[in-house]
Amino acid sequence: MTISTWQQPLPHGITLSCRGTGQRGRPVLVFLHGFPEAAFIWDELLEHFARPENGGYRCVAPNLRGYEDSSQPADVAAYRPKELVKDIVALAQVEGAPLACLVAHDWGGAVAWNFANQHPALAQRLAIINSPHPATFLRGLRTSPAQQKASEYMNFLIRPDAEQLLREDDYRRLLAFFTHWGAAPWLTEDVKAQYRAVWDRSLTGGLNYYRASPLRPPRPEDPGAGAITLPKQMVSIDIPTLVVWAMEDAALLPELVEGLDEYIPDLTLEKVPGASHWIIHERPQFIAQKLGAFLRG
Repeated sequence: MTISTWQQPLPHGITLSCRGTGQRGRPVLVFLHGFPEAAFIWDELLEHFARPENGGYRCVAPNLRGYEDSSQPADVAAYRPKELVKDIVALAQVEGAPLACLVAHDWGGAVAWNFANQHPALAQRLAIINSPHPATFLRGLRTSPAQQKASEYMNFLIRPDAEQLLREDDYRRLLAFFTHWGAAPWLTEDVKAQYRAVWDRSLTGGLNYYRASPLRPPRPEDPGAGAITLPKQMVSIDIPTLVVWAMEDAALLPELVEGLDEYIPDLTLEKVPGASHWIIHERPQFIAQKLGAFLRG
């Protein structure tokens, strides 16, 4: 299947640069990336699920607001969850909601959790890959020293000089996100070039997600997550949900999947030993297998 790219204007003034394949009019899968990634990370899965033998889906991966050639508002408040959800609601309506499934990783998952809670009629299923549920993440940031330490990088990313520091030495620090906790043989020179091309155009947008969110470890000068409460009705998910969790994720610890069934009655949890936060790069065919089984279930 050939992946096409296009600029998708949305009614509220945001434009998302998109990648996709598959026939319009077929059931739709939408894939949301995280930081410091971009829509291209989903290419193998877009091609896989568009094939007739794998469901013949219409597959779309937008670059989220602030990334690549999507709109990049200057105001940090434009990256709050309620604004990000608007983009995906509008995209789903353009593509033909309800979606067969919304699939998301990392920050894309933060958007997807909110989307599924606020607009359950717009997606039949939800699939989350190493993106913490808001309630368990809040619990970890407030009460778990291990998760607080693992999330310390978030306080670095909100610094006003974060862009400058991350661009030093040809993005040495950003590339180390992928290799700091283990080898990354998937990180070829070609893949590095794809990432650098995205970061050259849109680094501030991705950092603004962190700046706009109080979900970060508390500090003496910043209460962060310590100042937040989340009523259960704001974090409950009423559609069938698959959570795939790579257990060697050093930034988002396995404790974050404990207690998920309190918020998600129809939950399928797949724990994956030996995989890291970058499981989409590491094991795309494994993700395709588990997602395919979930879609058929």
